[in-house]
This record gives sequence, C-alpha cells and structure tokens, in this order.
Amino acid sequence: MALKLSSKTNSQLLALIADCQNELRSRDVIQSANIVGDLAETYVCSALGLKRQGKSAKGVDAVGPDGTRYEIKGRRLTPWNKSRQLSALRGLDQKPFDVLAGVLFDERFQVQRAALIPYQVVRKRAGPMPRVNAHRFLLKDIVWDMPGVIDITDNVRKAEQAL
Repeated sequence: MALKLSSKTNSQLLALIADCQNELRSRDVIQSANIVGDLAETYVCSALGLKRQGKSAKGVDAVGPDGTRYEIKGRRLTPWNKSRQLSALRGLDQKPFDVLAGVLFDERFQVQRAALIPYQVVRKRAGPMPRVNAHRFLLKDIVWDMPGVIDITDNVRKAEQAL
C-alpha cells in the first residue's frame, strides 16, 4: 500500500523523512544522517561477519575475524545522478585498509551490486583530489572484472533482506 505523497505538504514530507530516519536509527540500521553509507556498512558487516569500528577509526569501517581491515562505501544511483564516484578516500598512501567494500544502491535504496576490491586495485584506479587531500574511486561495472575483485552482491542482498 503506497502512501499518497502528492497530497502532503513539504513540511509533512520532511517530517516523514525524519521519522523514517529515527526509526532506522532505533533499529541500529543507520547511525548517522549518511543513510547510504550506513546501509552499506550495516549490510556488508552483516553479510561477512565483520566487526564494525567506531567513528574514530580513520579509513577503516570494519575488521574481519582474520584481522582484514575494510573500508566500506556506498553509492545511490538515481535518474538524476548516475555518478559512480564513492565518497572521498583519505590517507590512501598510508594503506589504511586492506579491502574496499563497495555497494551500489538503486534510487529506492535496494542493493544493485556489491564487491570486495583489494587495496592494490583501489590504489591503482583511484584519482587524486588535491583540493580535499583525498582520492576518488569510481565503482564502474568494469571493476567487477578486475583480478582479485570478489562479487558479494548475493551475500549483501541476503543481509539486506534479513535486516
């Protein structure tokens, strides 16, 4: 049953967004206002059995049982913004992570694709962004065909459905 949103005022729609965020936070699905990033972290950690790190751990969002350090990034693709650029990767030269977990969502926040990308692949393909002292990485479809990259789409979708 779809809500009839067209009859709502702007204030009512914004209140609905806030209520949804608050409910997702109470369920420990999100932790901040960055819904896409939080969803990616929640789903990947659940799918792979990773331990989420605190906000103070720079460049590392989670750690695996074997000590592997994961940076987790998500991107929401919409009809008005199809960019595959993930959020800034800081301190890339210091190798803050071993694996980048990248998740692409559709406009309704449903998992489209997810991959584990070795640091070496990220380092080779990441472009510098000197103005913000970081690197950018585009999660294009070609990445899934690169050596060492592991498609985890099915696992992440299962985690998405289970939560």
